[in-house]
Amino acid sequence: MKIIESGISGLRVCAPTVFGDARGWFAEVYNAREFAGLGMPATFVQDNHSMSRRGILRGLHYQIRQSQDKLVRCLAGAILDVAVDLRKGSPTFGQGFAVEISAENKKLVFIPKGFAHGFLTLSDTAEVLYKVSDYWAKEHERGIRWDDPAIGIAWPDLGIPPQLNARDAGFPCLAAVPAADLFAWDPAHPEGIGPG
Repeated sequence: MKIIESGISGLRVCAPTVFGDARGWFAEVYNAREFAGLGMPATFVQDNHSMSRRGILRGLHYQIRQSQDKLVRCLAGAILDVAVDLRKGSPTFGQGFAVEISAENKKLVFIPKGFAHGFLTLSDTAEVLYKVSDYWAKEHERGIRWDDPAIGIAWPDLGIPPQLNARDAGFPCLAAVPAADLFAWDPAHPEGIGPG
């Protein structure tokens, strides 16, 4: 497994080793022992699988209290996967990171607790599978605006406007998020977060 640092503490892109021959290919995409040794010690409790059409934008979502580490991969098609640091006091607070992941490049993104997450579907359709370290809790779900100019994600122009559901389109910009809905940064434990 090759790890590509994102420049934001705890947030990593993972490129599995792929073994191929005339029959096809094989890759080990998750190994708890290896991930823990690489500083990604999440224990995952749930897998989520979605299918989206081109131009669909999901996010940017996060949970307070039952916050979640996520391991995201694209099984079919391609997406622009995005994470935003919501850890107050972090040197990269409010900074976004985006990377294309696809069935072809086989990359995964490890997003630790304390980040908002979302993605834009780049291909005609895309299937995304992501592991989470805690269960979905509607009462703790929050979000930030996908096009917040202070974050400045460079979303690609697909020739059509991104399509969001009403909830995602109504999320506030980061500056309007109450402090209680953000996370605390602990330099001794960059991946360890808690509600602010």
